[in-house]
Amino acid sequence: MITELETGGIPVLLAPSTGPMHAGLVFRVGTVDEPLSRRGITHLVEHLALHSIGVADHHFNGATGPEFTFFHMRGAETDVVGFLNGVCAALRDLPMQRLAVEKEILRTEENSRGDGAGEVLALWRHGAVGYGAGTYPEWGLRGITADDLRGWTARYFNRQNAALWITGSEVPAGLDLDLPDGDRQPVPAPSSALPVRPAWFPGHSNIVAWDAVVPRGAAATVFAGVLERVLFRSLRQESGLSYTVKSDCSTRADGTTVVTALADALPEKQGAVLGAFVDVLAGMRLGLVDEADVTAVVNRRAAEVIEAAENGGRLPGQVFSLLTGQPVQKSDDEFLAGLRAVSRADVVAIAAAATADGLLMTPGRHRADWAGFTAAPTRSTDVVSGKSHQQLGHRSVDEPKVLLTIGADGVTIGTDDDPATVRFDQCVLLLAWPDGARRLIGPDAIQVHFEPTLFRNGTAITAEIDAGLDPALRVVMPVRNPESVPVPRKAPPPPSLGARARWIARNGRLVYSLIFNAVMTLVVGVLAIAGTVALFRDGEFAFGLGAGAVFLGLAGVFGLSLRNTIREIRRS
Repeated sequence: MITELETGGIPVLLAPSTGPMHAGLVFRVGTVDEPLSRRGITHLVEHLALHSIGVADHHFNGATGPEFTFFHMRGAETDVVGFLNGVCAALRDLPMQRLAVEKEILRTEENSRGDGAGEVLALWRHGAVGYGAGTYPEWGLRGITADDLRGWTARYFNRQNAALWITGSEVPAGLDLDLPDGDRQPVPAPSSALPVRPAWFPGHSNIVAWDAVVPRGAAATVFAGVLERVLFRSLRQESGLSYTVKSDCSTRADGTTVVTALADALPEKQGAVLGAFVDVLAGMRLGLVDEADVTAVVNRRAAEVIEAAENGGRLPGQVFSLLTGQPVQKSDDEFLAGLRAVSRADVVAIAAAATADGLLMTPGRHRADWAGFTAAPTRSTDVVSGKSHQQLGHRSVDEPKVLLTIGADGVTIGTDDDPATVRFDQCVLLLAWPDGARRLIGPDAIQVHFEPTLFRNGTAITAEIDAGLDPALRVVMPVRNPESVPVPRKAPPPPSLGARARWIARNGRLVYSLIFNAVMTLVVGVLAIAGTVALFRDGEFAFGLGAGAVFLGLAGVFGLSLRNTIREIRRS
């Protein structure tokens, strides 16, 4: 049973447990709140606050997630009190002398991490803001100042934006959570980069992944468990297509749950895994859900809830609900009753909602249009009007020409078939390299990358881009290795007379074919026109039309052969 209390104006959830005390101080702030130009600021606050704790023999840590940041410790009551009081003291006066060192530590930590399927799905679903911003590197760390940190802690790390959980019989004596006053911060509404759902995009070659946003509740949890059982049975046990098959679900503050599932695939089995994966989703949507699977998942989940209730494991999730205005389920029996009430029909209803909202990551170059999924957008639907600049460099006839267009309201780069546009008033980040390179990122995660070395008047273009953007969006990047700075490809020098003679000697067949097809195309074309005109003058209309068609057909054959010969000569 969870009891709700208050200490020092901060709400507290308390629950009995076996073992040492475990307590956590939670703040309603996470990566969803960070502008991309300040990405990493919450994580930096967490590190600075923990630095003052020093080295201890008991377990303590901090964590920064999408919606919440918390500091927790398990140990003796006096140690827990000292830890929580120390965190609050550090938040009131962060050790700014550690700023440069902690930034380097965070850069090292980030370098050891990799993007999982969940992060990739979040980026494609939400773009470069909110729940998608957390998938980007912590670029904003470079420009964060002491004043930025003071403003961030005042806004988010205050008494009204905090809550506490404690496993034990009472709030320990001596606890003094001395935090400044402030305001409770709402969670930003989820953004969307998907105009149509269900959608798909190409991803890693060795994995199929999928997620969906469904209504929060016990039925969503059970659906995720049943989905994993069915996928495991289909892809591993019955067909042997995958080794790793799993699903997960995470609740959000807006009353929804994100369900994620994935299965690995060998290169030669990508298509089979994708097909089987989609078949499972379609089957569950159509009601092919076994009652035994629902019962098994409910029983397993109920056992997990009972175990968590014994050691206070339910407290963090309920504190998160408390901070975001979601219902707090204080009674374990009430929670279990809701779980055991989930029926097969409830799971099928969630499956229908999930498949309608689904985002599918296909392996390699496989598509999913055939399964009713729409390709997620990879290019902009509009372009800006303004002055265009042609990218420098020698290019073959078959290679597209890249244009950079700068207008009064934004920048477009790319080809007519593949444009990327970022509007100045919608840009969420500008990465600026000292050599003049610029990368603009829009809220839909579409990027415009400009290299001044590849355009005439590159320095002036850089200045024009900078002038259109808010300086607060600018993050200065480190100096690049000169070898990594691109340069225009130069046209090859014209071949010498001797080289041309040797080429003709080696490729006599191509030269003969070029001359022959050129002459025949011209001759047959002239004959077609002249003969048709002469026959028409003699009144032989039907014969003239037939003869003209034959000659024009022959001219087309020779012309096609001429085109192929020219292409072969260019490749040689």
